[in-house]
Amino acid sequence: MNIKGRIKKDKKTKNLIKRLKPGDIALIAHKDLDEVAALSLVEKKVKCIINTEETISGRYPNQGPSILLDANIPIFETDNKDIFNIVQEGDIIEIVDDKILYKGKEIGNCILLDKNKIEELLSIGYDNIETELERFIENTLEYAKKEKGLVTGKIPIPKTKTKIEGKHVLVVVRGKDYKMDLEAIKSYIDEVKPILIGVDGGGDALLEFGYTPDIVVGDMDSISDECLKKAKEIIVHAYPDGRAPGLKRVEDLGLRATIFPAPGTSEDIAFLLAYANGADLIVAVGTHSNMIDFLEKGRPGMSSTFLVRLKVGSKLVDAKGVNKLYHSSFKLKYVVGIAIAALIPIMMITVRHPLMKELMLLFKIRLRMILGL
Repeated sequence: MNIKGRIKKDKKTKNLIKRLKPGDIALIAHKDLDEVAALSLVEKKVKCIINTEETISGRYPNQGPSILLDANIPIFETDNKDIFNIVQEGDIIEIVDDKILYKGKEIGNCILLDKNKIEELLSIGYDNIETELERFIENTLEYAKKEKGLVTGKIPIPKTKTKIEGKHVLVVVRGKDYKMDLEAIKSYIDEVKPILIGVDGGGDALLEFGYTPDIVVGDMDSISDECLKKAKEIIVHAYPDGRAPGLKRVEDLGLRATIFPAPGTSEDIAFLLAYANGADLIVAVGTHSNMIDFLEKGRPGMSSTFLVRLKVGSKLVDAKGVNKLYHSSFKLKYVVGIAIAALIPIMMITVRHPLMKELMLLFKIRLRMILGL
């Protein structure tokens, strides 16, 4: 195999996505490549991936590599981690068989993860899932003890400037299938006009669909400057001790933000924020809700999600996968039915017209003449 292209590199895939162009070669350091990252790479139409980490470690069956495989995007792994320091972003590199060439020199070896190799590694992941599940449950229970304040009212929840009370709230996370789910509920958004909350990159997801977020919530590590500037209100998720690394970025843009110190994930505090401010209904799109989601997110447990959903469950509707509930299709019988229904009143009006009555009389006389009656 011979592949040549312009290199773009970043050890954080979500940062790299913003700079990728079609045909680029993506150099990443992403252990257990997750679905969301893989879908983003496919969307950018990269030529191939070079990963300095294990794309599938076998710890659990992560589905990112299969998505790239289905999109015919080759995945190469190299154990040469120095490659990040050797190549310069924007330069041309070449992969020839199992060699990586840069400026005419070999800088490392690589292996191609083909279908058989991916299936073999995924099989190991499925075999390990029980062990991983036990560890995950233990971590979840441990974190639940620390994070119980999320539902007991011990954590102060900010009052939003945006009026939420009595309204529907749509919370968008840039998770799996978020685009298809947003498309599926677009008519709901246009008709009901819920308060729009984007969780980090979820704010940009709303912009993609032509909506301006009323509120953006998160640690501000995966949201664009454009979205921060357009959002009507910014709430920075801080550590329980009050440290808020994301606040500096907001202030550097000359913007103001509210700090929300809390354990758990940013999507959890988005639900709490909507609930505590009196939302009538909370609709979630793209959120993380199962063990694989959290393993891919790198979260050791999902206690905060369990706790928060217990608290807001009566008002929460999860739109995850709603796009699969119904697929509209063109059916000729519907068109024929509509056409007939439209023709009936036209025919009734036409028959009752004086001119049509005269034409019918002439037709009747002519028919009698032909028949000799």
